[in-house]
Amino acid sequence: MRKTRPDDLLRSGLMLLLLATAVVAAPEEAESTRKSGAGVWGGSYFPNVVLTTHEGEQVRFFDDLIAGKIVMVNFIYTTCPDACPLETAKLSEVQQILGDRVGSDIFFYSITIDPDHDTPEVLARYAERFQTGPGWKFLTGSEEDIVLLRKKLGLYLPDIDQESGDHNLNLVIGNQATGRWMKRSPFENPYVLAADLGGTLDNYQMRTGTGGDYSTAPELRRITRGESLFRTRCATCHHVGSGDGSPRIGPNLLGMFDRHEEEWLRRWIYEPDVMLAEGDPIATGLFLAYNKVPMPNMQLNELELDALMDYLRAEDRRVSKIESVAELAERVGQEAPNCCEKEELAVIRHASPDEGDEAGCCADDLARSCCAEESSTGCCEEELAEECCAPADGSLASTGDAPSKLPGSRIPPLSYALAGIFTTLAFVFRFQR
Repeated sequence: MRKTRPDDLLRSGLMLLLLATAVVAAPEEAESTRKSGAGVWGGSYFPNVVLTTHEGEQVRFFDDLIAGKIVMVNFIYTTCPDACPLETAKLSEVQQILGDRVGSDIFFYSITIDPDHDTPEVLARYAERFQTGPGWKFLTGSEEDIVLLRKKLGLYLPDIDQESGDHNLNLVIGNQATGRWMKRSPFENPYVLAADLGGTLDNYQMRTGTGGDYSTAPELRRITRGESLFRTRCATCHHVGSGDGSPRIGPNLLGMFDRHEEEWLRRWIYEPDVMLAEGDPIATGLFLAYNKVPMPNMQLNELELDALMDYLRAEDRRVSKIESVAELAERVGQEAPNCCEKEELAVIRHASPDEGDEAGCCADDLARSCCAEESSTGCCEEELAEECCAPADGSLASTGDAPSKLPGSRIPPLSYALAGIFTTLAFVFRFQR
């Protein structure tokens, strides 16, 4: 009979100890996972319902779309006349800012609340109109499953008539792997949304810097009600002038007071859906020229409309002068003065502009830089001086229009002109029939 050696006893004891440790550790690890964000906000919470993408692919909400990913989820419907187009355009801008990360480690999901109408084919056309890229899926499914998702994501409003099309306009962004979720407004600054998706949700435990002292913070300039409305409602789709250089899905607004009657502009901003339904030829031409993206009804009241019109009128005059002077400077090999920078993205005051001038831009510096009579370059010929240069008091005239003799300053896009001609011919042909 074999005798048990001391080393055998030691080996058996170690194996029993390891086994006991594993038995104890397994429940502790499972409990830790259960209590973590990923465990709480995991497959046991999110419905794993089947949805269909705008590309016709069937996917499961949890397993295929959000598990372990950083995501944005919102709810839209393609026939929405106001908020949904604006929300989609804003998110398109966020996608541009994030670049290749969308589709790589960040994913966008827009789910329809009108599955009877919004088939995959309809959603595909909607995505194409807004020029969305890879990593952004538009989805449909059964109405029951979509309502369940809206409830689970906290984006369902039970007290409204569901047939009316009204719905919660907020969106949800989150990192399922960490369990960190946030509700955001779609009308938030796109750079803030991009920072939340690309930084806060991804590296929320990492310090991004030492921080600053509020005593050295730059002064924020005052923003009028009209500018605030433009930034939150209009700037996603439109520039006034060159803007920040990024593409927009709508027309450039520079010169619109020359191209259209003011009363037409007021009504177009106030009730564009009605004008399109009436078949207004100019409205229809714009609709056709810009990829059939409808101008949203922004639900403005009269005071807001007045404020927005005042801002657009002042901005049109200001940017017209800036871009005209920049063109003159380019002709003679000079640089446009720094006082003419528009600062499209910032609300930080770097100077103390005169409140009476539109944004307090170029005055004496501009006149001296481009229009000095002693200039040997011949920049300020008499006719250009009358159009561009400062009057006798040394400041730019605040009521003049952009120089009509400068090429390109008021020429509408070719697509706009062609669409207008096409629309006119279409209406004439229909009338003759």
